[in-house]
Amino acid sequence: MSFDSTIRAKAVELAKLSYEMTASAGTGHPTTAASLAHIIAVLMYQHMRYEPANPGHPSSDRLVLSEGHAVPIVYAACADLGVAIGKDKDNLRPMTREDAMTLRAIDSMIDGHPNPIEGFPFFDAATGSLGQGLSVAAGLAAAAKVDGLDKRVFCIIGDGESREGQIWEAVDFIKDMSLKAVLPIFNCNQYAQSDAVSPQQTAEVLGKKLEAYGFAVLTIDGHNPSAIQEAFSKHAQTQHDPQASPMAVVAKTIKGWGSASQQGQGHHGKPAEGADLPKALEELDATGRQIGAAADMALRIGLMSPAKPPAPVHTPMPTFGEALKQFGMESVLSSGKCASRRAYGVALRALGKNRSDVVALDADVKNSTFADMFYKDADLKSRFFECRIAEQNMFSAAAGLSAGGKVPFASTFAKFITRGYDQIEMAVNSGANFKVVGSHAGISLAADGPSQMSLPDVAWFRSFTTTRNNRGKPAFYVLQPSDAYQAYALTIAMADYDGPVYMRTLRPDTEFLYGDNDKFHLGGHEVLVEGRDLLIIASGYMVHEANKALEKLDAQGVDATLVDLYSLPFDEEAILDLANDNNGMILTLEDNYGAGIGSAVADAAAADGGGFNVKQMFVRNIPKSGRTPEDVMNFCGLSADQIVAQALSLLKLTSTT
Repeated sequence: MSFDSTIRAKAVELAKLSYEMTASAGTGHPTTAASLAHIIAVLMYQHMRYEPANPGHPSSDRLVLSEGHAVPIVYAACADLGVAIGKDKDNLRPMTREDAMTLRAIDSMIDGHPNPIEGFPFFDAATGSLGQGLSVAAGLAAAAKVDGLDKRVFCIIGDGESREGQIWEAVDFIKDMSLKAVLPIFNCNQYAQSDAVSPQQTAEVLGKKLEAYGFAVLTIDGHNPSAIQEAFSKHAQTQHDPQASPMAVVAKTIKGWGSASQQGQGHHGKPAEGADLPKALEELDATGRQIGAAADMALRIGLMSPAKPPAPVHTPMPTFGEALKQFGMESVLSSGKCASRRAYGVALRALGKNRSDVVALDADVKNSTFADMFYKDADLKSRFFECRIAEQNMFSAAAGLSAGGKVPFASTFAKFITRGYDQIEMAVNSGANFKVVGSHAGISLAADGPSQMSLPDVAWFRSFTTTRNNRGKPAFYVLQPSDAYQAYALTIAMADYDGPVYMRTLRPDTEFLYGDNDKFHLGGHEVLVEGRDLLIIASGYMVHEANKALEKLDAQGVDATLVDLYSLPFDEEAILDLANDNNGMILTLEDNYGAGIGSAVADAAAADGGGFNVKQMFVRNIPKSGRTPEDVMNFCGLSADQIVAQALSLLKLTSTT
């Protein structure tokens, strides 16, 4: 019984520290933490293969705590083991008990929920917004599979959390991709935040659901050390068995284990304070004596596989024209037009050919986003992950792939990206290096109507461009290429940039505006026409509509400047200088709802304090389907003629036609 008694002693020790650190903080979730005391003790002291001094080692087993509020129990183990912490990866130090007692302090690396960018590299992703961790774990396993690494990924999920649909998206994905390195561990402690869990989330029902999804399920007593160890060992034995199904563990636990006064309803998220703390600690000690807890053997952390991921291979990228010829698509050049979504597909395939770290994900629309150009290439297919109609899982899996050292491009219709806003934000919080590409953007989609059009997306992503990440860079760049050459070049720029980027691509073919010699960069813009009366700022499809309007304005005697503002954020000083050259008169055009580029330009003008007059044109009414982009542009007030009318109104001129 030495193993059982030693793990029990460690569980008591870790649970006590969880209560102490949350009491010190005056906030936290000690009862959920205590329900995981034995599972964490077996994992971190006996089973996982990792180096406490180098917790981010790429070959180490990983732990994703989807049930992020339970993190005090992991912090307790890390403090006891001296797991290295620090924001500077080259200057880490062992975590101490004193660090644990700074839980949730504003200047502490011991954040309220798991967060690697705050100085805790043991974790790969920020969690706490429930339901996302299993997808991240799947992404980590997918990256390891690409690299041929024999690492395992453990993911702890709450029973109440398992109501989230994304959990089951991830379960499907793991089964589809045969990611047997992932071991989901469902912590069934029977209580959610405000009440007991639904009967649909009991251990018995969860086990049946997982079996129906094709998983081999082990239901265990989550406070029985030998049962936990046996389950984890069985996973290790079956992980590489081609005949075996993916495994899952359903662990029956007690919320507030070891302390009777902390059990039952009403203790979620409440630290034991005042007289409650010593009482809880005394009860834990008494429980330890009752179950024979005694540290009578040494616990040894598992040894990591000696394998290391291959170094990424980068070779020079071809130009758009060269790539088209390489892929047998020369006819695109002679046609004089190409959809930006097709140019994205060409760039993605070229990146895959020339960069071994680039991977692609799509949500069952790869033949529309043109991500299928990557998928259909025999040399690249193993690095493509079909996520099907499960966008939330796709974005969280992309975060996991990023943590595994990959540069993931995740694509779908721009409209459906809205389903993953929470997942994208959590990936940003994690410091993930991932790329989001939304095709069929804006109202130029036309015939399919508003259910397929992305309209609030620019405003949402733009909000991230106004803040900075932990590296002092914009938390997101937003790109809206207006032609195929620009889309190709910007896709390559996205891969080169270490950080999140969102790019919108268009359904219709558009005329070429640029060539292989034109250069584009994140934060840039392009001056297409220079004038003196009015600055027109447009992006994406609206650049083409603006070009039509320029001819009509010229006939009215108006000399306008046209800027292709393909990036947010942008060089505000340069844009306002152009505005000053045009009497401070600015007209912005965008094919989405407001709070996008027009608001960004208006904010810059207001902050400058100069005498600028900004008029914004955007989609001000809910659109409908139309047979051509021109039909919908006119319906939404964004046709060339309507642009001309707004320009003349802004300049207080009367049309001469």
